Amino acid sequence: MIGATIKATQGSEGARRATEIPWGGAAHDGKSHHGAAAVLPDPEVPAKAARRRFTAEYKLRVLTLADACATPPGCLGALLRREGLYASNVNTWRRQRDRGVLTALSPKKRGRKPSDRDPLHAENEKLRKDVERLTSRLRQAEIIIDVQKKISQLLGIPLPSAEGGSE
Repeated sequence: MIGATIKATQGSEGARRATEIPWGGAAHDGKSHHGAAAVLPDPEVPAKAARRRFTAEYKLRVLTLADACATPPGCLGALLRREGLYASNVNTWRRQRDRGVLTALSPKKRGRKPSDRDPLHAENEKLRKDVERLTSRLRQAEIIIDVQKKISQLLGIPLPSAEGGSE
């Protein structure tokens, strides 16, 4: 008894139709739904849901329909239910359209962006760091040499002169 009432209500309420089939289109051709001719969607849920992607043409078409639905109450809600969309989708697409970013209406590739770095740039950065490191070591060595000279002068120890060097 309960199974019969569940089967009776399954096809009439709560079911969503595919967005590709227009109202009164191929899915409902005037025949009764009590035969093998009626094609019902597969109730099996896929293991991994596929992310929906909308083309720029589709987004613009929905936006023009949504703008035309401004006056009669409930028209926008019916459009959203018919297309299987949320109001946030339409709001986001309107903002993108108002900014004049037509390319923002087309779907973007997800994931990490490709690196635009030049290989010479990485080598240049490495060499720059090496120069900075060696400059700081040279400065430290010069300070140590100056301290050694001052200590030898205070103690009266003569420093050997560099033979053949420039002084």
